[in-house]
Amino acid sequence: MTMEYPKEAMINSDIVPSNNNDSPHSATGESSMLIDPVLEKCAISKFDKYMMPQMALLMLIAYLDRTNIGNARVFGFEQDLGLVGTQFNDLSTLFYPTYVLFEIPWVMAVKKWGANAVLAVAMIGWSVVTIGTGFIHNYYQGIAVRLLLGVFESGLFPCLAFLISTVYSRTQQAKRIAVLYGAIALSGAFGGLIAYGIQTMGSKAGLEAWRWLFIIEGCISIVIGLALWVTLPFDSEKAWFLNEEERYVMSLRVKRDVAYKGERKFEWKYAKMAFTEPIIYIAAIGMFCSSVPLFGFTTFLPTLIVGFGYTSLQANYLSIPVYVFACLFLCLVAWLSDKLNKRGVIAMVVPIPVLIGYAITVGTGNHGADLFAMFLVAAGVYPYNTLVVTWVTNNLPNDHVRSIGIPLLISIANASGIPSSQIYPKKDSPRYIMGNAVSLAMEAIALIAVGLIYLLVRRRNARQIGSVTGDLRLAV
Repeated sequence: MTMEYPKEAMINSDIVPSNNNDSPHSATGESSMLIDPVLEKCAISKFDKYMMPQMALLMLIAYLDRTNIGNARVFGFEQDLGLVGTQFNDLSTLFYPTYVLFEIPWVMAVKKWGANAVLAVAMIGWSVVTIGTGFIHNYYQGIAVRLLLGVFESGLFPCLAFLISTVYSRTQQAKRIAVLYGAIALSGAFGGLIAYGIQTMGSKAGLEAWRWLFIIEGCISIVIGLALWVTLPFDSEKAWFLNEEERYVMSLRVKRDVAYKGERKFEWKYAKMAFTEPIIYIAAIGMFCSSVPLFGFTTFLPTLIVGFGYTSLQANYLSIPVYVFACLFLCLVAWLSDKLNKRGVIAMVVPIPVLIGYAITVGTGNHGADLFAMFLVAAGVYPYNTLVVTWVTNNLPNDHVRSIGIPLLISIANASGIPSSQIYPKKDSPRYIMGNAVSLAMEAIALIAVGLIYLLVRRRNARQIGSVTGDLRLAV
């Protein structure tokens, strides 16, 4: 049974496809309030210039601190802590339960106290925890720091998502969110570079190299994080880099975008729409399955490269070009999806290189072929979630439904970090066939999921042809 939305709820700039996504007047459902397009474009370009790089840098350092346990593993982290069996995998897993559980409380905190206060607490918290990880001595201390890291890092994305929503209209958000995911990919390259430099230091001041990895990256996070907290614009109408005319334009944009944000009071019918919308659940399955190889890849890439026959030092610097390629490919996909306005079609293409990559690692033991396969995997694992979240957001009718549906979708996807941390146990070294085979199967399900969403959207659009709402087509 397909969902029918009230016509007044369909004020949705992306339901009607537009190839000019950065045009200030491309949102057909927005108010007709007149705003100087030149001034508006200038103001938005300043946010792109001053705000987005800072946000990307915050995401980069956060993911450095989240995934550096993978680099530490090839430094002797397991041996020095006396970990046995699946205890390393358990430590990797324990980041995610608190990360998922505390996302909604952080969202509520942003609404109550503002993104600036919440961001300060979150980034200081995860930086201190990362530094503290460099001084742990056993498995149980490792459990404590991983749980705490999940608590604090779960506060970052709600803050950044809130800031983006206050600046950019819906048609302008896709490429900006892709920038954040690009920073995630790039963090792997920086992590490999830093790890390579630290490993060449050896032991200093009686501390092993993996301890210095956590200490140095934690210190980097707290210094950069506090500097960015000072310079990030938390109020789009009072940003320090705007002149008076541009600030006035941003205040008009807030009023104009009320049609999208919605002034209507929350009604339970919107909750019913969200919880009975099949697109949300199909997308959640797809993102959960796609995130298993994504999280496994970001955490265990150095381990996989060592398994291909390279040394731990080589594994750290060989991971750098893989992540750089992932970032470049993600930017290309984001640009292409906005250019063609066909996110669903492209979302069905990006899993294909992932499937080919994991098939190579399962089917061959050739070192060169296996390393090449990692480039293929990197090309597809990062764009999928970006495309699906944007696509689903485009096809939900109003802000109330989105405020329920999108957090539900992302929380389910983040829960995939729990199984992804368990699919590469040490006993499966050096080839880790089980983990790669599981990732292959999960990505195949993710491909099927976006195919089902595409068919469902096409079916709904076909039913609208010839009707009075025929112009309110869902985005494909």
